[in-house]
Amino acid sequence: MYASTLGVIASLVLAFAGTLVSGAKMNAPRAAHTATTLNDGRVLVAGGFTEKASAALGAQLFNPATERYVAAAPMRNLRHSHSATLLANGKVFIVGGYGAGNATTATAELFDPVTNTFSATGSLHTSRAGHVAVMLNTGKVLIAGGVGTNWSFLASAELYDPATGTFTATGDMTVARESHVAIRLTDGRVLIAGGHRGRRADITLFASAEVYDAATGKFSRTGDMQVRRHKHDAVLLRDGRVVITGGSDERDDRGVYNTTEFFDAKSGTFAVGPTMQHGRYKHIGTMLQLPNGAVLLAGGAPQAETYDPRTNAFVTVEGDVRMAGQFSAVAMLSGGRVLITGGYGNGTGPRASSWLYRR
Repeated sequence: MYASTLGVIASLVLAFAGTLVSGAKMNAPRAAHTATTLNDGRVLVAGGFTEKASAALGAQLFNPATERYVAAAPMRNLRHSHSATLLANGKVFIVGGYGAGNATTATAELFDPVTNTFSATGSLHTSRAGHVAVMLNTGKVLIAGGVGTNWSFLASAELYDPATGTFTATGDMTVARESHVAIRLTDGRVLIAGGHRGRRADITLFASAEVYDAATGKFSRTGDMQVRRHKHDAVLLRDGRVVITGGSDERDDRGVYNTTEFFDAKSGTFAVGPTMQHGRYKHIGTMLQLPNGAVLLAGGAPQAETYDPRTNAFVTVEGDVRMAGQFSAVAMLSGGRVLITGGYGNGTGPRASSWLYRR
């Protein structure tokens, strides 16, 4: 009886984890690009570093009905390590990143899925790449940190107002950060956690975290993470906690974590979470909450896995395919499916491959 019960539980866990299959190829290899689900269900894939500049300037649209890509209009500016945010009006706000010559850019543009066009919109006060961008309850977008000109590390933050197409400065973070995460909490504040400043021998990793209050326009310190980490990821759970996964220490690919932790917004503290099945890093933006409340971890390693809040455990997603891993981009599709695009790693450079997660 006991063995039979365990077998049923194991079957349920595996079914909950879903499967991973190979999908259609993009028109060019991409990494450090973005994938944004539009209101009509299609996915805009934009930018990234690739073998040809013309391909990076181009954008594609993934149709979930056919599971194929079609060309979109080209972006106005080359960029990778930028951010893309779906606005309330259905347009996609794309800002910053590394542009031509790998110089950081202050340019911003909007993709209109109705007209299939990109148009310019304002300009950042400070050019930046590797920043974070979060939609606030006000409809404005918070843009914080990253790398500026001449490898300067930024504590500054700005607000983009879609109503006016303009940027305004807001309060600075408590420290300059790159490779950090930002999550909007259920109360509307924004959690910023981890990251680093400096490079190579001069790098400093952070366990520190802070929250941004849109009402005051200020950042304030909250509790520290259990582990110093950068190049990690985070997602908001249904119970209001934030789960933070992976990342690495100063050794980068030689110090990848399989550890996790939870942030409790009410107490402002972090607690140790369960161990992942796979160490993963360089996976920011590749964790998604599925319709059933589980979390899919689709980047940072060759294999995907899911986190089940009911069991507080991670399970590897079934499938023989191996993903690129680092700096891929993911987007939610209808029916609980997820599109995973590009990236590098697993012995390869940027890839044109894509994968589909299905339940």
